Amino acid sequence: MSPLLLLFVLFTAIPLVELWILFQISGWLGFWTTIGLVLGTGFAGAALARWQGWQVMERVQAEMRQGMLPAGALGDGALILVASVLLITPGVLTDLAGLSLLVPPVRGLVKRTLRWWWAHHVHVETATSWQTQTGTETAPYHRGTAHDKIIDVQVINSYVVDEP
Repeated sequence: MSPLLLLFVLFTAIPLVELWILFQISGWLGFWTTIGLVLGTGFAGAALARWQGWQVMERVQAEMRQGMLPAGALGDGALILVASVLLITPGVLTDLAGLSLLVPPVRGLVKRTLRWWWAHHVHVETATSWQTQTGTETAPYHRGTAHDKIIDVQVINSYVVDEP
């Protein structure tokens, strides 16, 4: 799908479908009941998202205290944030999408799908450089492969030793 078509669908087609659905519900239930339904799902969803967000924060902190990388918990947190945005947006489809992201098995399926997409559509390349006595020299460009091992490094202390 082209980016222009995707933007058209996101900003034009989906709101029009949402309006049509709200008009249909309003015809069946009445105007004020429909407004109450939209507000009620928004408040309930926001409260549920807040509760799950706090649970994820506690999980992130617990995993970090154990020295683990909280990647799964951070993914859950990002999807809960997306769910919150969808729940704040008025409409039936966005509420259903937001509420579904708050269900842990659905969120797990979405995370697996996003991981698969990321693995098949994002390519990471690496380059190396090093410092010599005369200054910084950059190594010839080295294309990373799938078998390269990436090591994360943090410089704790750095100083220059003058030679006599």
